Amino acid sequence: MPADPAERRAVLTSDTTAAIERVQVDRWRAMSSVEKARLVSDSTRATLALAAAGIRQRYPGASERECFLRLVARTLGPDLARRVYPEAERLADLR
Repeated sequence: MPADPAERRAVLTSDTTAAIERVQVDRWRAMSSVEKARLVSDSTRATLALAAAGIRQRYPGASERECFLRLVARTLGPDLARRVYPEAERLADLR
């Protein structure tokens, strides 16, 4: 470990070199607030799309509404999902 605290760094990923991580962090620092918000929003949207695709794959016969309720349960947790969407109670595996 480097003696100088300025040379220490948190490792963001185990498969990326320190030099590349520095480039990435410098790019994040150079981004405007709008660019950062867009990056977070796009990442969130992609994550939700992947989660929804996984639900459709696990429950191929489910309606769009059931898939939505399952996504809500994954996002909010089953208890809050049932309080916000009482119809989620009918999904036996969410009880």
